[in-house]
Amino acid sequence: MHGLSDYDDFDATGLADGVAKGRFSPDELLSAALERVDALNPALNAVTQVQADRARANIAAGLPDGPLSGVPFLLKDLGAEAVGFPGNNGSRLLRNTAYSFNSNLVERLIAAGLVIFGRTTSPEGGIGCATEAAVYGGPTRNPWNPAHTPGGSSGGSGAAVAAGIVPAAHGSDGGGSVRIPASSCGLFGFKPTRARLPDGPASGEGWGGMAIEGFLTRSVRDSALLLDIGSGSDLGAPYVAPPLEAGFRAAMDNPAKGLRVALCTTTFDGDAVHPECAAAAETAAKLLEDMGHHVEIARPEADNQGMMRAWTKIVACGTALGVRSKLARLGRDLGPDDLEPVSRSAVEYAAEISGADYLEALEEVHDYGRQMARFLDRYDLLVSPTLAEPPAKVGRFSHNRQSYLDYRLGPDGVFAYSPYTACFNASGQPAASLPLAWSSEGLPIGVHLAAAFGADELLMSVCAELERAAPWFKKRPAMAKEVRK
Repeated sequence: MHGLSDYDDFDATGLADGVAKGRFSPDELLSAALERVDALNPALNAVTQVQADRARANIAAGLPDGPLSGVPFLLKDLGAEAVGFPGNNGSRLLRNTAYSFNSNLVERLIAAGLVIFGRTTSPEGGIGCATEAAVYGGPTRNPWNPAHTPGGSSGGSGAAVAAGIVPAAHGSDGGGSVRIPASSCGLFGFKPTRARLPDGPASGEGWGGMAIEGFLTRSVRDSALLLDIGSGSDLGAPYVAPPLEAGFRAAMDNPAKGLRVALCTTTFDGDAVHPECAAAAETAAKLLEDMGHHVEIARPEADNQGMMRAWTKIVACGTALGVRSKLARLGRDLGPDDLEPVSRSAVEYAAEISGADYLEALEEVHDYGRQMARFLDRYDLLVSPTLAEPPAKVGRFSHNRQSYLDYRLGPDGVFAYSPYTACFNASGQPAASLPLAWSSEGLPIGVHLAAAFGADELLMSVCAELERAAPWFKKRPAMAKEVRK
């Protein structure tokens, strides 16, 4: 590997500082990222729709003088509409969808000076916890061990960042789709409060307000900066998040004192999880105690199973809507090879859900949000594992299953594997996954923190404290180290 051999010694903030000081040029950084795509992507299958010429042209035309000017960046291949960057949205039906406009979040990222040069893989419709869509010709693999999944639905972003292709990447989170890859890939992933980031102009909300944009990063400060760049309501938004006091970056330098912390090492229903995941949460709680916070064992008194059934109905209807809209534009019926089995089953399930059923599911989600709000009125933080076990093997959550309901709700389904993350999409509360542990087999294990609705700055402050207490930035998969030789 020639070029910038120390490229991945820097986070996005560090690379931008190097550009500003003349140490790197945007062209050099883009070349380093593209070299790593060439070297690593054949093994990972994480980066798609590379548009190197367009990225070069954007650099040549002059980048905005923003806080991340010149830093290479990737958009998740799900939504994130961007002119010149067609998307597959993880689906053969939606292959090479061209966009005539930029989403409002993409506009803000471009204004920050980021050099977008491609997209990252996602499962079809974003409804999985692994990234193995047929449209990409095979599964996306985890840089820490290619036999394992990097998670989903922002699995391509997680793999690309963990491998050092880019220091940060766009993601989105409707049931854990930023935090699951963060946990699986040894990264930081922060899901802000509902409506903190814009959804427009193509959408008012995703999945009944449960889906929100986000980022995968190797440092807390990169997520804080990206969230500061992206935060704020856009024109015509149906609702807005409570205003920030000083912003995410400022929150990092404002440590909280004497917080009330609930620790849960089982599922929220009291079922046992993998002992290494439980131990990771316990270790994080001990760090918080050492910082002067008060920790006690507790778990929310909430209807988790009812919420998961409601989530499943809402997402099935969202999947069906996307399929119907595309077929209407094409002027044809659904073909036999358009969708993978889980997505086809979701569309069929949605056809059984009446309007009243859908509204009832929304009410169940809102009821759940009130239950979780009561719990996080008594505690400032809720600490748990991010996943119930270390990263799954490739193929376990393939979309080849015939039943969408079994895929989501079955005993070996997504909710059994990821029993925590969707809870905070339903409640709208901010939540984050921190890479604070590794399994005996060398796989990352995330620790999950959640806070009250609107308490994003408090949560970011604690995440920064934990990063300082147990730094992870230099922990890299062997694949990322080999590419530098």
